[in-house]
Amino acid sequence: MRRKIFILHEIYGVNHFIKEQVQTYSDENTSVSCISLYSDGLSFSYEQEKQAYEFYMQTVGFDAPLELLSQKILEAAQNYNEVVLIGYSVGATLAWRLATLPLHRVICVYGSRIRQYLDILPACPTLVVLPSYESSFDVQILKNALGRIPNVQTKQYQGLHGFMDASNSNYCQRIYLQAHNDIRSFLQARKFQEE
Repeated sequence: MRRKIFILHEIYGVNHFIKEQVQTYSDENTSVSCISLYSDGLSFSYEQEKQAYEFYMQTVGFDAPLELLSQKILEAAQNYNEVVLIGYSVGATLAWRLATLPLHRVICVYGSRIRQYLDILPACPTLVVLPSYESSFDVQILKNALGRIPNVQTKQYQGLHGFMDASNSNYCQRIYLQAHNDIRSFLQARKFQEE
């Protein structure tokens, strides 16, 4: 069995955390690539959060990358038994919007803008990883809405946005390990089960 995993980054670009995720999910049967949504491999530091957010919203957004990403996914589907999409933050929202494509699994890690696209009906098992709190919206309302959508499983952790990234001030190793194990289990499950 051959699997392809595409990783979609946060507003910061392809940084150390995203490169670590490529290594984390790579094995003898799995090829992992991260897709940079920025030209020239641009990345921002965590101290540049406001600048990174503004740059992402002005130059990338949630519509423009869909065609290119769809093309990459469909090409990979011709060459791999399974194609998986893992997105973090803005990348998670893009992954959610692409979940209607012929994918094996989609994993959306703290994609807060998913709340704007609740009309999406994923065609494959989709895991949405949520923090306990977000300042811009009520996480519980989003979780409840996602619970009514077929093929969607949610996991909520007692942490804040960024809890999986060791370089982020919201990082929590215990929660990272728990979430990472749940993601691994979700990837390895032969049969999807809704909770």
